[in-house]
Amino acid sequence: MPLTFAEKILAKKAQLPKTVPGQIVEITPDVVLSHDNTAPIYGLFQRMGGVKVYNPDMHAVILDHATPAPSTKHAENHRVIREFVKEQGITNFYDIGKGICHQILVESGLALPGEVILGSDSHTPHAGVMGAFAAGIGRTEMASIWAIGQIWLRVPESMKITVNGTLPIGVTSKDLALYIIGELKADGALYMSVEWHGEAIGALPLSQRATLTNLMAEMGAKNSYISPDQLTFNYLKDRARRDFEAIYPDENARYAVEMEYDAGTIEPMIACPHTVDNVKPLSEVKGTPIDQAFLGTCTNGRLDDLAAAAEVLEGKKIAPGKRMIVIPASEAVYLAALQAGYLETFLKAGAVIESPGCGPCMGNHMGVPAVGEVSISTANRNFRGRMGTKESEVYLASPAVVAASAVAGEIQHPKDI
Repeated sequence: MPLTFAEKILAKKAQLPKTVPGQIVEITPDVVLSHDNTAPIYGLFQRMGGVKVYNPDMHAVILDHATPAPSTKHAENHRVIREFVKEQGITNFYDIGKGICHQILVESGLALPGEVILGSDSHTPHAGVMGAFAAGIGRTEMASIWAIGQIWLRVPESMKITVNGTLPIGVTSKDLALYIIGELKADGALYMSVEWHGEAIGALPLSQRATLTNLMAEMGAKNSYISPDQLTFNYLKDRARRDFEAIYPDENARYAVEMEYDAGTIEPMIACPHTVDNVKPLSEVKGTPIDQAFLGTCTNGRLDDLAAAAEVLEGKKIAPGKRMIVIPASEAVYLAALQAGYLETFLKAGAVIESPGCGPCMGNHMGVPAVGEVSISTANRNFRGRMGTKESEVYLASPAVVAASAVAGEIQHPKDI
């Protein structure tokens, strides 16, 4: 019986010959990810009677959501986490400034093809860019894994998205993802495993592939997968922490939903307030005034994202009365951007550069908008209050469009500035 990726990998992990959608399986994940929420999960773990975690080497703990600590409460939370990882012998710990958890998981060789990664963060499907089954779970579920090393999962239905052709110049995977979310809506892949296929996907660099798997959380996906290829294996050559075996869907696998797109028809897209599926072509919202531009996050804070924005900003200035915040997704990205001269370009343009982390994406600090202000961001969410202020608006776009909008002081296409 031909199997999809999700059906095949969960069968392997459950030591079964096959699985079918809806089946309940019990597995031991390869990696469990937590971030600043590690402290409350630890509290749940203790209330369950937990003393020592099942396997310290299974853990990846990364501080990123409120770093450096913006308040005493956050600082205390970090202190508890530092004591926890030391006490439990967890070596895969990344303190403040190292970067965003999803970026670090990939960069550090902890996200590997053919493995199961479960994280206490909704954007854990990001790691599917490496050919892993990666899914977000709740805090109580995570505490349970810490205690016994196992969890039950329902085998998801699978969606196959095939993208052929070539994306036009200036159009990115962010635009492709927003277009698809706008078409299929925020519940279009609810508890499904989304597989990406087609020549347009294979032509993307890994950083842009990651934007696709990351954003599928906004369509309700349980997991999002891109078949590992030579590009993936080359990337992992000197960084993979363990031996791995890639898993691929069978050629004649059955999918609950199959969609096909022509990459050549995609244009720059904008997600408008206050939902990610409220998507419109850039041409329809062009000229909308903005107060703040934010470049960063796990969706679009990688080196080529910064490069695209720097190309737009070269020799230009942020519009008077406007502001731009730049936050690289990791320490490695920060260093590479520094060496490439991108940070100098941002500074000369009038942007503010902050330390690697989530920053204002979830409204903790480093760029919370004022009441009535409008932000344009490379992030993945724009619901009311997401950036910390309910009485504000957030538009989502690609890095180049965000940079162009910062220069124009309004939502703008890079070619028009």
